[in-house]
Amino acid sequence: MDIDKAYKLISDKLFLWLKDLIRILPNIALAALILVIGFYLAKIVSGGLKKVFRRFVKNEALDNLFGSLVYVFLLGIIIFIALSVLKLDKAVTSILAGAGILGLALAFAFQDIAANFMSGIFLSVRKPLFVGDIVKIKDYMGKVEEINLRDTVIRTYQGQMVIIPNKDVFQNPIENYTLLGKRRMDLTVGVSYGDDLDKVMRVTLDAVKDIEGLTEDENTMFFTEFADSSINYVIRLWISIHDNANILEVKSQAIMRIKKAYEANDIMIPYPIRTMDFGIKGGVPLSDMKM
Repeated sequence: MDIDKAYKLISDKLFLWLKDLIRILPNIALAALILVIGFYLAKIVSGGLKKVFRRFVKNEALDNLFGSLVYVFLLGIIIFIALSVLKLDKAVTSILAGAGILGLALAFAFQDIAANFMSGIFLSVRKPLFVGDIVKIKDYMGKVEEINLRDTVIRTYQGQMVIIPNKDVFQNPIENYTLLGKRRMDLTVGVSYGDDLDKVMRVTLDAVKDIEGLTEDENTMFFTEFADSSINYVIRLWISIHDNANILEVKSQAIMRIKKAYEANDIMIPYPIRTMDFGIKGGVPLSDMKM
């Protein structure tokens, strides 16, 4: 008797499930059709939007990211529609609530990664630097080797590969020496008080005018101060930017040429001099002082 009763309960339950299944078969078929067509359309739409996005942002990593985000977003909408067709509204609500809580937890746990990631997106859109540019970021100067969504890789002139988080790149000043294709170098020199300054200017500018690596911009020279042992001036040279070696080579050539020109024209670059005056308005030689 107990076996018959249990058998009847199981049979009734299975029959009820089968009845419900038959009743929702049209909904299942419609939901499956929505999923198949939706997946296909999501792929086409994401691919089209990716091509449009690529016209404005020429960054392969960012293009792929944008396409993937659009595809996932469309898939989410399609899945929610399919669940609604199956009348699983409570499941949809639970999924949305769970996704919100999970997203909030992940945002707190990975806020640094998210900040670097968003900074990488802004850098890709604004494009303040490109691969191959000579830049200075914080205390690091060198050539940009890679620009990723999370970090930027710079090869310094000391031969070190420096990986800088994009948050630091985005939030700090970027000195990009490649944008204009040239850089000004200021060289400070001092000459003796006894030299003719007009002659000094003429000889100096003639000495540096044909150095290889300079741009077509005019070299300029300005006397700046009466120093302790010399009259100082600054000469400004515009250098074509290729790499740091080019800057150092031009500076080295300028120093050697200026020294040779001064030696040939009897212009003196004085050593530091200290004069001892033994009087209020100027002293007399120590040998003339009465002991």
